[in-house]
Amino acid sequence: MCSNHGNRGVVYKGPGEVAVENIPYPELAIGNRKCDHGVILKVVTTNICGSDQHMVRGRTTAPSGLVLGHEITGIVVEAGRDVEFIKQGDLVSVPFNIACGRCRNCKEGRTGICLNVNPARPGAAYGYVDMGGWVGGQTEYVMVPYADFNLLKFPDADQAMEKIKDLTLLSDIFPTGFHGCVTAGVGPGATVYIAGAGPVGLAAAASAQLLGAACVIVGDMNAERLAQAKSFGCEVIDLTQEGDMGDKLEAILGEREVDCFVDCVGFEAHACGCNHAQEAPATVLNSAMEMTRAGGQIGIPGLYVTEDPGAVDDAAKQGALSMRFGLGWAKSHSFHTGQCPVMKYHRPLMQAILFDKIKVADAVNVQVISLDQAPEGYSDFDGGAAKKYVIDPHGSVAA
Repeated sequence: MCSNHGNRGVVYKGPGEVAVENIPYPELAIGNRKCDHGVILKVVTTNICGSDQHMVRGRTTAPSGLVLGHEITGIVVEAGRDVEFIKQGDLVSVPFNIACGRCRNCKEGRTGICLNVNPARPGAAYGYVDMGGWVGGQTEYVMVPYADFNLLKFPDADQAMEKIKDLTLLSDIFPTGFHGCVTAGVGPGATVYIAGAGPVGLAAAASAQLLGAACVIVGDMNAERLAQAKSFGCEVIDLTQEGDMGDKLEAILGEREVDCFVDCVGFEAHACGCNHAQEAPATVLNSAMEMTRAGGQIGIPGLYVTEDPGAVDDAAKQGALSMRFGLGWAKSHSFHTGQCPVMKYHRPLMQAILFDKIKVADAVNVQVISLDQAPEGYSDFDGGAAKKYVIDPHGSVAA
């Protein structure tokens, strides 16, 4: 037992404020329930995610005091008595979705909507509002339940540490971007539009290339993030510029529509052109239907919520958005929403990294920071920095 350790973590204090504070060392329990199937990890890397930013901006019902962080990679320091196959000392990637492995959805591979890990609704995650009350992993130590089922063990820890900036992205954004592309039908020769050049959008763009897309176009309003997309071979569209999107696509592709569309923006979307300072939560979804060819597919890994206290109108506060759904119906579009089931993808994507088929850390511009630098990382990320902030709580990566 290692409970003589201290522990520190990134705590949400209220809109616009996070702080690094002393928090309890994890136990193999949640509430009154024992987690003999769980492990305690010494966190090697833990990433700041755009989904965390929605909470920190005050755009959810997240309570003050929530320990943040759902993108975790770590070393097992203690294993519960029911853990058979994961051992102390293993270096592992933690899927952000918590899954029991026993319910109907888990058995069907739908680990993003496990039925047993969140009393409120299907699906759970670490350190996230309405996601089951699990303590987050932007910490020095964290507890992970159902360890044998959830964890991806890296085959060689030394080799993994050499590529840790890439492998840390397996907990969320690389599988999420890849899932967005798969559900949008991306394959060899496809033309793809990625809405949003944040870390998930950039991971999706790199994933589209991995899947064999002929042309990947990334749209955003942030010049620095568009330059990042260009750096690994994407075409870009600056959405602050006025003009018809069909014309812009035609200038790049010779056609006015794409085969596949991936929404990596979500509910805090803004209007294009001269109105780009104005929030318009359905704008990406409506653009998707306009810009995708008849019979095309639309992947929506971007987050949409059931409650948004800071929304532009009463309908949007309940997650009710004004979509031109008839257009999507007329064009026989398919829409795929929801959390990525990380376990469906994380092992093959690990292999792609280990065998040098993709440099996803370069694509998303990973920057490693200390735990104490996390509040600054949140602030810079919120300001639009074209970086993926990876927290290194113990100086493991620096070493």
